[in-house]
Amino acid sequence: MAAGFDPSGRLPDAFTNAGTSSFTSFLSRVAPEMLPGRRPLPPGMAADLAPHATTIVAISAAGGVVMAGDRRATMGNLIAQRDIEKVHPADAYSLVGIAGTAGIGIELMRLFQVELEHYEKIEGAMLSLDGKANRLASMIRGNLGAAMQGLAVIPLFAGFDLAAADPARAGRIFSFDVTGGPYEETGYDAIGSGSIFARSALKKRFRAGLSVDDAVRLAVEALYDAADDDTATGGPDLTRRIYPVVMTATAEGTHRLTDAETAAIAEAVVAGRMENPGG
Repeated sequence: MAAGFDPSGRLPDAFTNAGTSSFTSFLSRVAPEMLPGRRPLPPGMAADLAPHATTIVAISAAGGVVMAGDRRATMGNLIAQRDIEKVHPADAYSLVGIAGTAGIGIELMRLFQVELEHYEKIEGAMLSLDGKANRLASMIRGNLGAAMQGLAVIPLFAGFDLAAADPARAGRIFSFDVTGGPYEETGYDAIGSGSIFARSALKKRFRAGLSVDDAVRLAVEALYDAADDDTATGGPDLTRRIYPVVMTATAEGTHRLTDAETAAIAEAVVAGRMENPGG
């Protein structure tokens, strides 16, 4: 039970006053034990106790940004889940993808969504894209203790910057380190165990000014290349019809490609590799 609750059932003042625009700060006061980074852990490494999620790619395009993630979660050498979803809308104009400890990552992602919604309700305005990245950075920093014991979460954040002078360059991407340091990336980025292979594929194919459709195809191809060399990354599963989650953020808002749309792109990528397996 959160500290300060009246046994009569009446909510304390902290719940009835507007207070801070940060939901995370509010939670740290009234129920700190609900924050992922505040939970006590037994000594020792805990990295193999929970499923891990990889791989996420993001690509800036003309008029927006594309983010895509594979669907595999692993525990050591075992596949823990074949259809986990690692890419989600953070708010109406931004996206967040998670890599690392899956359970904590999903919890942090949901907390981040509430954080942005809470700010907008309290302040009556949406945070800037830089402000959103900084809020996410502080949440990652709060999980540092767990990360040092192997339960690390590294997100990838991207969105459409409503304040950008040139809408064609409004798609922006932010990466983070385990201590919460935010870094803006130029053009593209990838995180997770397959990121080195995905980033190498993007490095060869990325061109400034890509259309959103071309960036979607490139993202799926990069995930295919990652799965080709990284056992923790799942490629398109044609048998079970499990395909990457692909989302876009543009001036019209965030949009998730339908399963049929993603299937058509993934199957075209696989067909192309059947003709040229090496590239």
